[in-house]
Amino acid sequence: MQSLPNLAESRLAEAITRIGRDRFEPALWELFLALVRPDNLIVLAYRDSGSPMVLYQRATTPQVFAELDRTYLAGAYRLDPYFELHLHRAPDGAYRIRDIAPDAFHRSRYFIEYYHQTTLIDEITFVASPGPGVTLNICIGRDSNSGRAFSAAEMETCQRLAPVVAALVRAHWQGLANSAGPAEDTSRVLAEAARRQHAISLSPRQAEVALLILRGHSTMSIGLRLGLSPQTVKVFRKQLYARCAISSQAELFALMLPLLKDGA
Repeated sequence: MQSLPNLAESRLAEAITRIGRDRFEPALWELFLALVRPDNLIVLAYRDSGSPMVLYQRATTPQVFAELDRTYLAGAYRLDPYFELHLHRAPDGAYRIRDIAPDAFHRSRYFIEYYHQTTLIDEITFVASPGPGVTLNICIGRDSNSGRAFSAAEMETCQRLAPVVAALVRAHWQGLANSAGPAEDTSRVLAEAARRQHAISLSPRQAEVALLILRGHSTMSIGLRLGLSPQTVKVFRKQLYARCAISSQAELFALMLPLLKDGA
């Protein structure tokens, strides 16, 4: 196996010396630059209760984080594949967006109306848990600045580096605590907000189907997730649209995204 270049090794050493001190995050950024040359970096802490905390961000293209506060942190994060990793307690490691996203993610309104405007082309996230109910996501991305995805070799480098990154960030943010409250049931948040804001009464199953549609799951994928036949999923989708007095996924997104913000 090819060793890391000397520049990367020296930058790794610098990151280690910065643990628990100032300028740890820039040292981590310099390490990633030496290894895989990302265009941007964001460190997010997902919590069981409460919206994510942004611990650090860096981007060459300002557009990448233009809607971060107003849209993503306000509630759209609940539709993100990486947030679902947190909810399912995914093991520490490096995860690529194309490998974990639902099958219809790129056709979803979340992708079209939020993710696409970030100009992100590719994203790899290092996942680590510093404590109960908290998941750190160290997300490196390629956007319109470089205009290219990560190569297979760069993904392999990130997978090799993942245990090191996890150890670094757990040590640096070891005091990070979860906000008080139980783990979120996002479909329940959606159903309660729909009832409160629009007097729309959704069954638990209808709320689950709505959430999976918004996250970018196809009818087949929803069926596999919920143990239902595709025909049954279509029935639930039809009932959902009728209950909400809508006729398209675009209308569903327009109705439901503000409700996810309301439930934050």
